[in-house]
Amino acid sequence: MNKKKKNLIIIGAVIILGIATWIIANSGAKKATFEQDFHIKDIESVCKVFIADKQNQQVLLERTIDSLGDTSWTVDGKYAASQPLVDLLLETLHDMRIRQQVNKNAVPQAIKLLSSRAIKVEVYQHKYFINWFGGKLRLFPHDKLTATYFVGHETQDMMACHMFRKGDKVPYIIHIPGFRGYLTPRFMSDPLAWRSHNIVHWDIRQLQSVELDIPAQPQESFAVRRQGDGFIFELTQSHTTVDHFDTARVAQMLSSFANLNFDEFASSVPNSKMDSSFNSAPRTILRITNTDGVTRELKTYLKYANPNDTLAMPDTSMYQMFDINRLYALIDNKDSVLIQYFIFDNILQPASFFLGKNKLNLNWTEGQQR
Repeated sequence: MNKKKKNLIIIGAVIILGIATWIIANSGAKKATFEQDFHIKDIESVCKVFIADKQNQQVLLERTIDSLGDTSWTVDGKYAASQPLVDLLLETLHDMRIRQQVNKNAVPQAIKLLSSRAIKVEVYQHKYFINWFGGKLRLFPHDKLTATYFVGHETQDMMACHMFRKGDKVPYIIHIPGFRGYLTPRFMSDPLAWRSHNIVHWDIRQLQSVELDIPAQPQESFAVRRQGDGFIFELTQSHTTVDHFDTARVAQMLSSFANLNFDEFASSVPNSKMDSSFNSAPRTILRITNTDGVTRELKTYLKYANPNDTLAMPDTSMYQMFDINRLYALIDNKDSVLIQYFIFDNILQPASFFLGKNKLNLNWTEGQQR
């Protein structure tokens, strides 16, 4: 027998064994028993979770691995996901257990409610057609839909929820032992709810430049740019480099970008409120660029405490018109969000603050109050 024919026989044998393994692994219908694992045992292999509700909201969460082997999750293949929320979802899939079977007499009503209100959750795992010798031999990887859950309403004691798994005969009451509460809110179908609130996650070594434009006071606009192992401070209106600046304040500002987050998306804010702010000029325009050339832009706008105040008050000079805690921001001209002064006050300061000419001034914009 020649070598070529021998190789073909070996390859054919491997394929046949692989098919046989797959058939055996997938044969047999599921039986709904309390002994059966309702949860996802191997949570590390979960690569996708699809969630949809009856109001036509849906979201796809996907695990990605970069060139360095670091794992992250995306929302609908476009946005970074909130890692804490994804971790909580995976923890829920792993820890949830059957508390009891739905009472036989209540099964029809439970199924009716699940059919009309349930949240559909599809779990995909990274599997291998051939997975032998305790995982030492793995061939033919693929993503497989391994479980479909229909997550329903809470129980009367608010400590569990009704849930049905595709392939089972009856729905169950599902809980996490030791957890006080029900699990339905953890399966959110709104894509916005899953998105990360992080604006940038760059430490000082990754920063190339930070620019702050102040339209109402262009003489206070500035840029901090990398030069060798250090940074230079430039007044952008006059293109003047300043030799002596407060290094402690600049260093504190630059360190803020190591983990800079916004408060929440502004999607729930009525358009009338946002329009009254966004129709005016930006308070500031912040541009952050990293050493890879990636730039994030953040335009900030004052947030009115009440949009009708300017019309209702004959004299607003003694009246606090603006929200003293938060302001609006537009990220990369795409996402409208709310940010906190507490987080951004070390960043959104005029040039004179970083030159040591004044103390921290939270009301620096001329002609504006908050």
